This record gives sequence, structure tokens and C-alpha cells, in this order.
Amino acid sequence: MSENKPVRRRRRADADRSRTAILAAAVALLDEQPDASLERIAEAANVTRQTVYAHFSSRDALLNAVLDQLTAETLTAIDALNLDEGPALSNVLRLIDLAWRAFERHPLLLHLPQTGAQDERHDPVTDRFERLIRRGQHTGEITRDLPAQWLVTTLIALGHAAGESVAAGRVSPRTANKTLHTTITRVLQP
Repeated sequence: MSENKPVRRRRRADADRSRTAILAAAVALLDEQPDASLERIAEAANVTRQTVYAHFSSRDALLNAVLDQLTAETLTAIDALNLDEGPALSNVLRLIDLAWRAFERHPLLLHLPQTGAQDERHDPVTDRFERLIRRGQHTGEITRDLPAQWLVTTLIALGHAAGESVAAGRVSPRTANKTLHTTITRVLQP
């Protein structure tokens, strides 16, 4: 029985490496070609299409895994910002800047179909925005005329609108970010 353990560990390690390679290839390829096929992703990962299907039952499953990975990376970067210190409004804008850097690094995020529903991956970011806004309302930096949750919803809607404008080629990412800063500042200031 102990002879099987090293074989299982080696197989598990091989499977982990394959999964990691598939995710890395998917991120890189989908950033360049948002409609890339699973076959093309398998080729870029140097694995067979069957190996991709062994880890991800469909293109949607792979896309969700990619989004989970990018969300985790973004949350790590957000937490490194130390948003609990400093002016709340400035920190809201820093959070917006971080989101735009994520869009610039991973253009696939701008090409995802918008469903009307809130994606639960937004929840941790939404929570951080709400904490900042409530803190800013408490200190008087951010308007108290509107409920914090409404302001969070507004920020997210503005961010999506800016992203859609960039994806459609109506504005550059830099212009969208600058315009978003101005709009958010005007909405949030008392």
C-alpha cells in the first residue's frame, strides 16, 4: 500500500502542474483572443484537449476558474492597499485605479458578457467599497445625503459603464479612468 502513495502523489503533482499550465495559458490567450477555443488553450498550455476537459468540463468552467484566479489576485492587491488608513475618498479612488490596472493587465475582463445579475465575485470588492464609504460618511468626507449601499451600487455601475465604453472603443482606458475619477469625486463629495 505504501508503494501506491508515491505514485498517487506524483500523479497529483502532475495534475496540479497541468491545471496551473492550463490556467496560465487561458489567462494569456484570452487576454489576446477573448473567444479562444479550448483546443487553442490546450495547445498554448502544451497539453491535450482531453487534459483540459479532465480539469474543466467546459469552456465556461475554465472561464470561471480564470475569473476566480484573477479575483483572488485582485483581492490580494486590494488588501495590500491598507484601505483602513488615510482619507476615505482618496482610498476609493485608489481602489478604482487598482481595478483599472487589472483591466489593463487582463483585457479579457472588459470583454466578458454582462449578465444583469450581480456576480458573487463582486461581493468582497463591494464590501470594501461600502466600508470605505461608511467611514467617509462618518468623518464627513463623503456625502451623507445618499445611502452608502446606493453609492456603492452607483460606483459599480459607473465602473461597468466605463469598462463597456473602453471595450467598445469609444474611449481609451486612460480617458475612462480619468473621467471615472472626476465623476466619482463629484458623486461622493458632500
